[in-house]
Formats: sequence, C-alpha cells, structure tokens
Amino acid sequence: MTTPTPAPPRALAPDLARGTMLLFIALANTPYHLWGGGHDTLSAHPTGGTHADQITRAAIAIAVDLRVYPMFAFLFGYGMMQFARSRAARGFDERGVRTMLRRRHWAMIGFGFVHAALLFAGDVLGAYGLAGLVLVALFFRRRDKTVAIWAGVFALVLAGFAASMVAGGLFLAGSGDATASADWGAAAVGGSPDYLATIPARLAFWAFITPGQGLVGMAVPVAILLGWLAARHRVLEEPRRHRRLLWPTAVLGIAVAWLGALPDGLHQVGVRVAPPEAPWMFVGVAMLTGVAGGLGYAAAIGLIAAHVGEVLGWFGRAVEAVGRRSLTFYLLQSIVLAPLMSAWGLGVGAHVNSLAAALIATAVWCGSLPLALALARRGARGPFEAVLRRLTYGRVTPVAGARSASPA
Repeated sequence: MTTPTPAPPRALAPDLARGTMLLFIALANTPYHLWGGGHDTLSAHPTGGTHADQITRAAIAIAVDLRVYPMFAFLFGYGMMQFARSRAARGFDERGVRTMLRRRHWAMIGFGFVHAALLFAGDVLGAYGLAGLVLVALFFRRRDKTVAIWAGVFALVLAGFAASMVAGGLFLAGSGDATASADWGAAAVGGSPDYLATIPARLAFWAFITPGQGLVGMAVPVAILLGWLAARHRVLEEPRRHRRLLWPTAVLGIAVAWLGALPDGLHQVGVRVAPPEAPWMFVGVAMLTGVAGGLGYAAAIGLIAAHVGEVLGWFGRAVEAVGRRSLTFYLLQSIVLAPLMSAWGLGVGAHVNSLAAALIATAVWCGSLPLALALARRGARGPFEAVLRRLTYGRVTPVAGARSASPA
C-alpha cells in the first residue's frame, strides 16, 4: 500500500479564512431551506418566532448576510492569483495558466448549474465562475494601479446603486403602499413535495441571480480585484509583515459593515428604520458596506493566524483542513441540508425557525471538521477538488523557461 505524498507547506491564513467562511455561508444559506410560512421582506428567514429568533435574525443580518459573498469573492480572487503564481513556478507559461483559469471558471459554472439543479437554488459557484471568466479576460495582466482604479470604479457604481435605493425609499415614504411579507425565491422551492418539479424552479432562480451576483451587483468584481492585489503582495501568506494594513482593515472594515447593516438588523427585531413602503431602502448600503466587511473578516483571520495560529491546536488544523477543501464542504452543506429540510425530503424546514436553523447550520459545519481532518491525515484532496483539478488541467503541460503568469 502506497502512502500519499504530503502536500507542500501552505500559509495558514488563507485556508483558515476559507474554513471560517464556510460557517458564515452555512448560517446565511440555511434559511433558504425553510418553508411552510411567510418570509421576511429582506431575507429568507421566516417571520414571527420568539425573541431569540428575532435576535438571531438580527445578528445574521448585521454580521453575515451580504458580508459572506464579498468575503468569498475576495478569497476566490486571492486563490486565483495563488493558483497562477504556483503554476508559473512549476513551468507553465502565461497562455497555459490563462487556459487553466478559463477551464476552472467554466467548470465552476458547471458545478453551480448541477448544484442548483439538484439541491440549492442559491448557489454562488456559477456567479464566481462567471466573474472569473470576465475579469481574467479584462484585467489579469494589468498593473496594480490599473486593477485598483477599476476596483474603485466598480465600488463607485455600487455606491451609486446604494444611493439610488435610499433616494427611492425617501420618495416612496408616506405613499401608503406598504410591502407585505411573502414566500419568495429559493425559500419557496423547498416546500414542494415533488422533487422533479423543483428542478426547473431552482434553475430559473439560479439563472436570475448568477449574473446579478457575479457581475451586475458589482460587490463580487470589487472584492475579486482587491483579492488579486492582496495576493500579489502576499498579504495573507505573510500577515506579520502586513500588520499595519491588516489591523485597520479588520477594525474599520468590520465596523463599517456592521453599521451599514444596522437598519436591516433593527428591522428584524421590529424597530422600523426604513419606511413600510420601502423596507429595502438600505439594502444597497448593506451591499456596499458588505465589501468592507468581507475584507475586514479576511484581515481579522489573517491577524489571528499570525499571532495565535500555532496555538489553535486541533480546532485550527480542522478549520484549515476545511478551508483547503472548501469546494467539497460548500457542496456538502447542501447535500446534508436540502434532503433534511425540504418537503421532498424529511421536511424539517417546515418546523424550525431562525434560531434552530442557525444551530443546524453550525452543527453541519462542525460535522465537517473531523471529516476534513481525516482527509488531511491521508494527504487527500476533497473529492470535488479532485474533479475540478482534472477539469482544470486538461492537456496543458509545463513549458521550460516559462515567463511568470502573474504581474509583479
């Protein structure tokens, strides 16, 4: 019996951030599997419940919702540049690296399509694959200054969208046309007992949100481009050297994000900030400040890795192992939650509210830790990472003396 070759040493912070991110993703996505009643106008959470449910919804609105996918996008962009650098170091030329990235992003869109068709309409893999295809084609070889300028331009567009939503809310205030709660979007799909009938509904929702999240919403392109810049300077691989950048990013980013989502959080506990005619008034602000939150969370985890990463013990190694296999454990969440919650499965989603959903999400994430450690001890990739790797490489081979595929 052969022993798997150990993987080369990797920096702790990026994988620790990805592993932590998956807990946030579970907390954000699990409410979409709930069904059987009306849903809040600003989220997939069911209305009503106890005070504990309301506090849970508020905490998730402030700290998780619209903060997770910019963090995911930042780490996706960071990993994209790490991938290009490592393949260039192994002898792949620029054309080969770009070909592999293109295949990788098409494969992610394919994963997202299947994920949405079979299990979860709110899949984000397709959105990130689409954003990767477009951004690599337009900006991958551009200098830092150019990438930073375009990230700023996209952020300004997002800021304009946020301002227009606030203006629209002010315009509608007092008109008397209040928005009622409804069973909507991905959360409505789980209530159908006919599994086959849910497939087109999930795919229709996925086809709608994929370009919106990946490109039109602008938060994902901004975060990906900033992830490129951070990776070019090895910010997360060398967090001790970048403490002067990471500390203010963590503190200010998280503070701005939580303040930006405060109106939505107050809405969840019955404190009305936006007018009843426009409860969505501050959603754009939450999206804009969510980019700051995604960066702030990544920076905070980088600082944790730099200062106490070596003493995190079993837990830290497990979270890192999950992060190294983030695709597998992202999909595993849906493999567990969709049959558990949906009407075509065990139907648990009709009987739980926000607090119970958060506890279930946390339990699913905790259950992934020993599985990831078992794979790590064997030196094994996650099964979906292995498939993605095969689809990425194809027939591309190293070229002796290849020029670096990532700009300095």
